[in-house]
Amino acid sequence: MMGASFLSADRARSPPVKVLSSQLREASESQSSGGKAEVVIRRLGASGRRSLQVSVVWMQGTVLELQADNNTLLMLDETGNFTVNGINSVPKGKPCLSPGKYVMVMGVIQSHSPEPVLRAVKMADLSANAAIHRRNWIYEVEDLQRVLP
Repeated sequence: MMGASFLSADRARSPPVKVLSSQLREASESQSSGGKAEVVIRRLGASGRRSLQVSVVWMQGTVLELQADNNTLLMLDETGNFTVNGINSVPKGKPCLSPGKYVMVMGVIQSHSPEPVLRAVKMADLSANAAIHRRNWIYEVEDLQRVLP
């Protein structure tokens, strides 16, 4: 499990990068120049372009299950499952907790393999327009990763 902490003394984190769970599953671990633990992902749709180092991500998916501790969600995006911890500490996160809701999560990567695990920082319920969000998500991920340096 990665030792990166969102509340560490190093608060100069990059903004969240939109990713798919499969990108995190296939990632490798790295140290940034500042010594932060990060994961290195392959850019979506960018053959030949260099990889991206990420520690804070933006993911979207459907809530599958609220686990017994009431602080952990199991979610599913187009490419697989991922886990979100720390949901009780997210302001306004409670309305997103029902199975079947389509949710956006920004969080710090705690682990990337065998399945991605995030510690939630922000959550939003996107269920009202879930069909549109779900259909466009992969294009948003690819577009952002294409323009990032």
